[in-house]
Amino acid sequence: MRVVFAGTPEPAVIALEAIVASRHELVGVVTRPDAPAGRGRKLVASPVAQYAEELGGIEILKPVKPSDPDFLARLREIAPDACPVVAYGGLLPQAALDIPRYGWINLHFSVLPAWRGAAPVQHSIIACDDVTGASTFRIVKALDAGPVYGVLTEPIGPSDTSGDLLHRLAVSGSKLLVDTLDGIEAGVLEAREQPADGVTLAPKITVEDAELDLNAPAQRVDRLVRGCNPAPGAWTTFRGERLKVLAVRLTDDELKPGELQATKSSVKVGTGSRAVELVTVQPQGKKPMAAADWARGIRLTDDDRLGPSCERA
Repeated sequence: MRVVFAGTPEPAVIALEAIVASRHELVGVVTRPDAPAGRGRKLVASPVAQYAEELGGIEILKPVKPSDPDFLARLREIAPDACPVVAYGGLLPQAALDIPRYGWINLHFSVLPAWRGAAPVQHSIIACDDVTGASTFRIVKALDAGPVYGVLTEPIGPSDTSGDLLHRLAVSGSKLLVDTLDGIEAGVLEAREQPADGVTLAPKITVEDAELDLNAPAQRVDRLVRGCNPAPGAWTTFRGERLKVLAVRLTDDELKPGELQATKSSVKVGTGSRAVELVTVQPQGKKPMAAADWARGIRLTDDDRLGPSCERA
């Protein structure tokens, strides 16, 4: 099939590589416009655009909105048979959905209808799911509600961050996406409507969502930290400033919520159940560091606490 791939971030590159290596003909790429990045805030092309540029000879379309008339006209001229999609990040109008004869085929990182939305991997970890997965489905106007072609499952490990899990799903999901395109082309794969029961939503995780509640049980604290790693990063406050908590480890120790206990090699903080060990933290304006190094540098006192209501005495 002639395909136009749509995607933007690094995980989408893995699927694009798989399509390039497949028997399908890549005739174009759609991605988000260049965006400011780094300290200089210079415009930088998306990872998908950068990879497509390295391929050479591939037309790259970067519409500000997928409803732009010029973009729609060019897509009609290219006349793809299908448009595989991985984390594109733009709302597709019906006019765009109608162009490829087999539609836009999305690789979504959950077992639909669970976790429809922008952050399915993060939400599955935060919600204490044991298993997640990926689905391919035909895009319709309703959010992630189209009929499903294929599904795979993936266990969530006890130390998985959203970055770890997303990478694994991007790798296994890229094969699922190519298999889906193969099945559609061969006429042997039929999409099935999603069940009405079991729908959960996974909106983007905001910085406010990532604030730790140290009155919650240790498992919930651990899951929020892992679900928000690498972005936006779980956080709490220390001496009135924000402190990111990038990794923790469950313990059997007991401390009051927010109470800190430090030795030369470890730092523990109390939660609503047992204490967790702080493994990696990032003070405001600084780089990530081992929690033990952070504690030595700031010289913890007996009155220090973590959390918004725990100002230093």
